[in-house]
Amino acid sequence: MPVMHFKVQWPDGTEANCYSPSTVVGDFFAAGQRYALSDFVDRAREALHIGSDRVREKYGFACSAAMDQLAQIEEVARRFATDPHAEVKVIELI
Repeated sequence: MPVMHFKVQWPDGTEANCYSPSTVVGDFFAAGQRYALSDFVDRAREALHIGSDRVREKYGFACSAAMDQLAQIEEVARRFATDPHAEVKVIELI
């Protein structure tokens, strides 16, 4: 199953490399695009759940790495939740 990574820049300028077990993440994000924080988290949640479900369909179990990645995204996003202008930039899809 092809995996995909996506590099993001958080509102404070820090960068993170994120993992998806499926290329479906490319349907939710575009390189160079900025997303409102809540929109980014919602898109990541949906993409990573779909990716995990694809793993389940193929191998019979969910992708724990996708759920771990989602938990990390949600944890970092909470730091910026009080900023109504917070955006996340998707730097690249790898």
